[in-house]
Amino acid sequence: MTLFDREEVFHFFQRQGKGDWAQKLRGICADRLAPHAHGTLPTWIDAWHRLPERCQVHFDASGAAVAVDGSITSDGLATADSSLVETLQEFHPWRKGPFRILGVAIDTEWRSDWKWNRIAQTVDWRGKSVLDVGCGNGYYGWRMCEAGAGIVVGCDPLVLYIMQYEVLARYAPPPRRNFVLPIFDAELPEDLAVFDLVVSMGVLYHRSNPIDHLQRLKSALKLGGELLLETLVVDGGEDTVLVPHDRYAKMRNVWFLPSPAMLVRWLSRVGFTDVAVRDVSVTTADEQRRTEWMRFESLGDFLDPGDSSKTIEGYPAPQRACVTARRIR
Repeated sequence: MTLFDREEVFHFFQRQGKGDWAQKLRGICADRLAPHAHGTLPTWIDAWHRLPERCQVHFDASGAAVAVDGSITSDGLATADSSLVETLQEFHPWRKGPFRILGVAIDTEWRSDWKWNRIAQTVDWRGKSVLDVGCGNGYYGWRMCEAGAGIVVGCDPLVLYIMQYEVLARYAPPPRRNFVLPIFDAELPEDLAVFDLVVSMGVLYHRSNPIDHLQRLKSALKLGGELLLETLVVDGGEDTVLVPHDRYAKMRNVWFLPSPAMLVRWLSRVGFTDVAVRDVSVTTADEQRRTEWMRFESLGDFLDPGDSSKTIEGYPAPQRACVTARRIR
């Protein structure tokens, strides 16, 4: 297996007439995934090389946990051997998942399968080229491929998430269709226009200019393409938007939390059509929590200990909306 293989992504952009971007992207990936580019990257690469060889495994993304099942053949290890647990723990914290790798259950901070169940039927994934902005470790990309996506190109600048993706990609059968690139969405060309479907989940509220983010998502879509947007929202009418004074749920980088109606207005102003709110759900401590695979603070630490309907700062507790929209111009 080849670490950091992104050739199919470069070829995808070349086939779409974006050869200049493919060449630039190749250089970005080479620079950001070079061993000297991140202080911990050599340690993670070493851990990746210590994973068992790919042999007689079955890759399954149809269930809650994206799973690699089979026998371990490297160094005579038994399934779920403690050394494999230790190796996988070197990629801590595991936030999106869950996963099961050769008998080891990775109970991630987020039950991302719950969100997947909320969004899976909102769009038709079959045969689609998908851009997944802020994709994390690629969990949703594996689920999208299982649902029929032709190719999923994920963007996330955090190198740890890239390496967690590589752990699963090591065992994925060819041809690989899910990829994670070490880039910010703001680095995408403004006139990309090559994807059938653009997904942005858990990103919008981290942007100091949410309209710019929505315009960038729109520009990545082909005409007729569809957007799936998921973000934090607050209750209220068409004029409601919360701007935290400082932190929200202990997060510094939260800027705008609109009401669902305000979010619909933003999307309409940007030029999307067929805007529809598909789901609004309160996030609970059963969906986001501390585990042995994510030992830092989690949602339970971010809420008012006397009133779970509020954050520790006194704002409404997190609830998330899923919205779809279409680009026709």
